[in-house]
Amino acid sequence: MSDRLPRLAIVRSDRCKPKKCGQECKKICPVEKTGKQCIEVTAAAKLAFISEELCFGCGQCVQKCPFNAIQIINLPKDMDKDTTHRYGPNTFKLHRLPVPRPGQVLGLVGTNGIGKSTALKVLAGNLKPNLGRFDNPPNWQEILTYFRGSELQNYFTRLLQDGVKAIIKPQYVDNIPKAVQGNVGEVLDKKNERDVKAEILTDLELNKVLNRNVVDLSGGELQRFTIAVVAMQNAEIYMFDEPSSYLDVKQRLKAAKVVRSLLRPNSFVIVVEHDLSVLDYLSDFICCLYGTPGAYGVVTLPFSVREGINIFLSGFVPTENLRFRDVSLTFKVAETPQENAAEGQSYARYKYPSMTKTQGGFRLSVSAGEFTDSQIVLMLGENGTGKTTFIRMLAGLLKPDNVGDSDVEVPSFNVSYKPQKISPKFPHTVRYLLHQKISEFYMQPQFVSDVMKPLQIEQLMDREVVNLSGGELQRVALTVCLGKPADIYLIDEPSAYLDSEQRIVAAKVIKRYILHRQKTAFVVEHDFIMATYLADRVIVYEGSPSVDCTANSPQSLLTGMNLFLSHLDITFRRDPTNYRPRINKLESTKDREQKSAGTYYYLDD
Repeated sequence: MSDRLPRLAIVRSDRCKPKKCGQECKKICPVEKTGKQCIEVTAAAKLAFISEELCFGCGQCVQKCPFNAIQIINLPKDMDKDTTHRYGPNTFKLHRLPVPRPGQVLGLVGTNGIGKSTALKVLAGNLKPNLGRFDNPPNWQEILTYFRGSELQNYFTRLLQDGVKAIIKPQYVDNIPKAVQGNVGEVLDKKNERDVKAEILTDLELNKVLNRNVVDLSGGELQRFTIAVVAMQNAEIYMFDEPSSYLDVKQRLKAAKVVRSLLRPNSFVIVVEHDLSVLDYLSDFICCLYGTPGAYGVVTLPFSVREGINIFLSGFVPTENLRFRDVSLTFKVAETPQENAAEGQSYARYKYPSMTKTQGGFRLSVSAGEFTDSQIVLMLGENGTGKTTFIRMLAGLLKPDNVGDSDVEVPSFNVSYKPQKISPKFPHTVRYLLHQKISEFYMQPQFVSDVMKPLQIEQLMDREVVNLSGGELQRVALTVCLGKPADIYLIDEPSAYLDSEQRIVAAKVIKRYILHRQKTAFVVEHDFIMATYLADRVIVYEGSPSVDCTANSPQSLLTGMNLFLSHLDITFRRDPTNYRPRINKLESTKDREQKSAGTYYYLDD
């Protein structure tokens, strides 16, 4: 038994109902039949207990459990000695810790449920690492001895002895209004310990909301407000959990500059971010996390930014000779379907006229344009430039005020629309929702293999919709949107709440489905990697957000990206390994070369 792989048994507390099926699992367990107690179910216990020492991984209890509450996982060899923290028996555990360095930004990349937030809590001093000994937690002297000889020993010694202050920007800013009440300006005044309020308000464009109450802020405003609250305080350790959510591309870059402005010779900055282009832009080095979501996570050694993100995308850690994903993820941008079309193959073309729409103090002008089927049109612009308004006009939900003089009329389409914000009010299971909304498609083998399996919908089928997380809701909403019979699919921010890997999977699902079904999709997306992977054509929005904006005609990917990036004054190049877009550091040699040549978006391999 000593030579076997370490085994992990996970029992989901939100699903396990031992009184209903515990005895049934005990009856089929081969170890139980030998007289040893591998599965323990007591009358008072709310959870079943599975002995990881006795279990040999037959998996019969996993198949027997009707609530999908059990996972049995073989860990990589010698992994047990690296356990940093475990929450309890048959629960999640984290192996190793990221290693922060003073004066540098540490980026963390990994899927949801892999331990990034746990690592932040430990490094902030909010969670004492128990080294896996949840029944007999070690004291701090033992913990420091465990990390002896590493950079983490100095880090924890400083955290304990010097009483350094650590601040975490939380992942879910939607919950901020419940904890923070009052006027935005007054709250920021109280937090302005570094006397940098004026600069940060300008950088994060918060001057317009100073007189509002926190509860009245939108998602993007709440995100920028929370970043400002953290950045204004005096601390030695700053941690940001997903600082780009709800922000447009321009705001993401400004937020990244604010994060980097916190660097001092003795300060630590740690960032968890799923937008890989933003993570690349603001980090100095990277730690990847891999494992099984909800079961265990492993932190790699620190890598350079390019190498760390490429390791995550390739799914292979060379320093450990370990593959944690079966496929490598690449971003080679294909030509549009029309340019690759076989001779004689034709595509239906649709035209729409120039239009205007005024709502309150905002005016949107839409230039006339055209699109074809088997095509994805990307909408690029800042928040408040009218992307959702244009989508709603195409969907027939809003009527334009004026239509151009041309003979072209506003086309009438059968439209499937996924909104930006998803409110989970449906009172039944995901299965019942799919049966009600897309009964024709959700059982079709082609739709199941093309959409539902990649988005991992089958494991959510018996879950209540109101109990789903943000990422799970997003995947279900995408499935419902694509499952409706339509001419045009209007998809507003499909990356929201998804982790880096899920974003890539979702982009591939959308791209493949639109191409195979020979339909058209209009997509609003701020994650640059996902946006460039999806886009066949680009509509660039220009003007003053929330005041007066213009939606240009659809352009090619290269022309549209160049126009959009020239407004932001940033340049992109492509990584030679996996072709992902990378933001050039401002005023770097590459940045100056591309700007002088006018190639803000560099597409050549």
